[in-house]
Amino acid sequence: MPENGSTPEPEPGALAVGARVLVRRRSESAQRGRIVEDYAELTDTGERGHAWAPVHRWAVALDDGRLVFVDTDDLTADPGRR
Repeated sequence: MPENGSTPEPEPGALAVGARVLVRRRSESAQRGRIVEDYAELTDTGERGHAWAPVHRWAVALDDGRLVFVDTDDLTADPGRR
């Protein structure tokens, strides 16, 4: 059990809630952050009629304070910080 009371971090390279990641989008430079929510169960648009507004799988709290919603292809495990 961690002494500081925080939850353990996921294994390096694993994309899961709590993991440190780099968000890479075409529209801006890479940003570091932490995954705060996984919406995998909502990403299947079959029978929901959301093809016009697809749900992005991951909610990421960026280190600069912004919250962004991204797909798995936009994420890389952050090797620089643990």
